[in-house]
Amino acid sequence: MLTGDNRTKDYNEPESMRRYAIGLGVPDAALALDYGGRSTYDSCYRARAIFGLTEAVLITQAFHLDRALYLCDSFGINAVGVAANRRVYSVRLERWWRLREVFATTVAWWNVNVARPLPVLDDPIPIG
Repeated sequence: MLTGDNRTKDYNEPESMRRYAIGLGVPDAALALDYGGRSTYDSCYRARAIFGLTEAVLITQAFHLDRALYLCDSFGINAVGVAANRRVYSVRLERWWRLREVFATTVAWWNVNVARPLPVLDDPIPIG
């Protein structure tokens, strides 16, 4: 499952990931695209609610991985993570991303335990 933001015509994370995976030799038929993953919370929620996943391997940047694993666990998905750092970040940028994650993880906790927002929901598309 390739999930990400696709709110505008010119920004399509799942399609970019699809093209990259196909370029590496992954068959298109093996890929499920989730265009409603506007946030990590939405992606993990929809992975369970729409796609029926109960197990997953998460592949994302190292600074983002802990929050994604927490969210999957919160929605009943047994997940393991793989850090996919394709570039070296400057010290300044890495500090920014780590600081951002402190706030993003706090928001994730709030959403899971207090606010419980509903992401965009569709008919089920079981892949798991």
